[in-house]
Amino acid sequence: MPRLLHQKLIPVACLAIGCLTLTACAPKAEEKKPAGPPPTIITTTKISAHALDVTENTLGTLESLIDPKIGAEVPGRVIQVLTHAGQRVRKGDTMALIDPSDLALAVRSDSAELQRLKSLLEQQERLVKRQKDLVGKGFVSQNAVDDAVAQRDALRAQLAAAQVRAESGRSNEGKARVVAPIDGEVETQIVATGDYVKVGDPVFKMVSNRRLRAILPYPEAAAARIRRGQPVRITSPQTPGLVVNGKVEDIRPVISAGSRSIDVIVRFDNETGLLAGGTINGSVLIDRRDGAVLVPEQSVVLRPAGTVVYAVADGKASQRIVSTGTRSGGMVEITQGLRGGETVALDGAGFLSDGAAVSIKEDARKETANKDVANPKAARQATAQQP
Repeated sequence: MPRLLHQKLIPVACLAIGCLTLTACAPKAEEKKPAGPPPTIITTTKISAHALDVTENTLGTLESLIDPKIGAEVPGRVIQVLTHAGQRVRKGDTMALIDPSDLALAVRSDSAELQRLKSLLEQQERLVKRQKDLVGKGFVSQNAVDDAVAQRDALRAQLAAAQVRAESGRSNEGKARVVAPIDGEVETQIVATGDYVKVGDPVFKMVSNRRLRAILPYPEAAAARIRRGQPVRITSPQTPGLVVNGKVEDIRPVISAGSRSIDVIVRFDNETGLLAGGTINGSVLIDRRDGAVLVPEQSVVLRPAGTVVYAVADGKASQRIVSTGTRSGGMVEITQGLRGGETVALDGAGFLSDGAAVSIKEDARKETANKDVANPKAARQATAQQP
């Protein structure tokens, strides 16, 4: 009996094992795959038409229009220097003294000569008067009178010349005191106590920053676009945020041999404390365009088809071949291919292709700005914690 039961159970067990095997080997249902690549995450910006200033920009230098070199007006030895480089002086201040001893002797000599000639002229005047009286009485000839008159006239001329020399001597004696011709600062002290100077030798160099001249070098290719009278904006690292407005006054008629550039000159009254010799940024306004279409620089991408911008609509990126113009302040002018009011890709534009699916994310900078407005205290704390 047990053997018969064993024989009946064997086929049932085999059938169960076979079912399990078939179930394990049956193919699984295929999982559903996505239709395409995931959308590219980007930020967008809406473009609009703006007024655009077309400028020529360069780095220039400032020069002072008032920078006299003070020379010695009389010869002599410098006995005292009263001012030094960097010192501010006012017009008429004494800057140095030259030994006036020789000048004083010359003045005394001229005075003595002047007195001698005066005495001679007085004597000759009396002689002429006496000769005229005698010629009327017939005691002397007319020739004697004429000689006396001629000698008197010669003495008058000599006296006049002596008076001029005496005045010049007194003037030179005052020039032994070197004075400041303008209000300004001493840029360079050239002489020292004990130096001997001749007439015209430089003693000091002064500078006044009251009126300055901006020298703006531009490439020779820009010469045709720059004209006299065009507005100029000048900024300087000396005073960040300050803008000086002027206009093109002169354009040097030659191209610099060293830099191959043309120099544009702008003059202006310095009421802002700028210092001569400093560097400046100059922008000459060439043209103003109303209704220019501008996009951020990161929206403009180079592709085999050319320069493109991706317009975004309905979750898709559409490639637009564009022509660009002026670049200014991180923005690019689009002269062809776009119109105002369209939405274009911003961050992530370089990863797109025509027809690509996109997922728009709000610009992180806008999110931060919104959070700062909602919670200014937290924004200040976050800023303070930044390294």
